[in-house]
Amino acid sequence: MMCLCLLELIKKRNERKMICSRPFINHASRLHCLDSIIGNGDLQCVHQLSMDRQTFGLLCELLRSRGKVKGDDLVTVEDQVCMFLHILSHHVKNRTISSRYFNSVVKGVLGLQSILLRAPKPVPENCADGMWKWFKNCLGALDGTYIRVRVPKNDKPRYRTRKGEIATNVLGVCSRDMKFIFVMPGWEGSAFDSRILCDAINKLTSSRVPTSYYYLVDVRYSNAEGFLAPYRGTRYHLSEWRDGPSFYQIKTQCYIITACCLLHNLIRREMSVDPLEHELLEIDNNEVQDANNITTLEASDQWTGWRNDLADAMCNEWLENHG
Repeated sequence: MMCLCLLELIKKRNERKMICSRPFINHASRLHCLDSIIGNGDLQCVHQLSMDRQTFGLLCELLRSRGKVKGDDLVTVEDQVCMFLHILSHHVKNRTISSRYFNSVVKGVLGLQSILLRAPKPVPENCADGMWKWFKNCLGALDGTYIRVRVPKNDKPRYRTRKGEIATNVLGVCSRDMKFIFVMPGWEGSAFDSRILCDAINKLTSSRVPTSYYYLVDVRYSNAEGFLAPYRGTRYHLSEWRDGPSFYQIKTQCYIITACCLLHNLIRREMSVDPLEHELLEIDNNEVQDANNITTLEASDQWTGWRNDLADAMCNEWLENHG
């Protein structure tokens, strides 16, 4: 659920009302609109680009120095990033920036993964938080969600979800402080969540779980070592996304999904105040040290017993405090 909440927050950013909707017709108008966005305060910048001016400036510097994004005589790096963020924030067609510039910024953002992805950190033994103290060694939460996409006609059956929508099934892993640890878009909407997770565990070292640590998952996953699922019948799941699909090819669409998750991490890290997330608290954790990883996803009697013991302990404490 935490992962879906995180993706939902990104979705809400994209629903903010656009202040300046006109296209960037030429270089002079681009500069004028850029100055009006960056120069007239953080509020307008946030509405237009989903980040404040300081975060925008840092992103441009990262893309220039680490993402290999280059400007030219007509379009600066700041121009490119401004128009790129405007397209993502307001779900508009690529009428304001050439595909070359858009793709350059997308690839530049993807090149920042080592900087922007959150390192997993477990709940410490001495955690006093009323909710998280029960989940010692928990690294965060993972879940899958559907994001609607456009695909060629021949590929539509594979991308069709159980509700008939054409979508990609995205696996997201997030930390307790609501930052993405790992994201994997691209799987067809018809694929099962457990199959996607198994593929991630087997192929990608960044998604592996060290032994004695675990992630919180929903009931669509097995209650297996490294993945703690709730009891079936618990109702808490959020609805899938209902927004319109992207205008780009499926490969580019998957790049955009990953880029949005990375930008979300940057915004949360750099913006001290976000009107959509002001109620969320930053949490200080300890880094994972275990070198052994869980390599399978199988139901476990031992893991089920541990879940039962955990539930009993939580229930007993609640009865003591409210009995």
